[in-house]
Amino acid sequence: MPAKAGIPSLPRPRSPPRLPAHESPLMKAIVTVMLKNGVLDPQGKAIGQALNNLGYAQVGEVRAGKIIELELTETDPAAAKAAAEEMAKKLLANTVIESFKVEIAA
Repeated sequence: MPAKAGIPSLPRPRSPPRLPAHESPLMKAIVTVMLKNGVLDPQGKAIGQALNNLGYAQVGEVRAGKIIELELTETDPAAAKAAAEEMAKKLLANTVIESFKVEIAA
């Protein structure tokens, strides 16, 4: 996309070069983000009401969240987990109102 008049375009960050699949050590980081207890969850409430309306009376409180899967070119599980936790703190979760957990799957 060309830059608008008077607004300089910023260079795009470069991705590290990808190795062929047979040479690339991939680890999967699974980041689960949930609203903290005490924070209102209107999406969870709507899901719970819809399930009750469908006849699932056994459903009590529902909390909605998100799962983010990251493919990391990393060989050390501890380093992969530390990197994913840093990403979650900086971008993936709003740590004021959300908590997160990171799991590593080889």
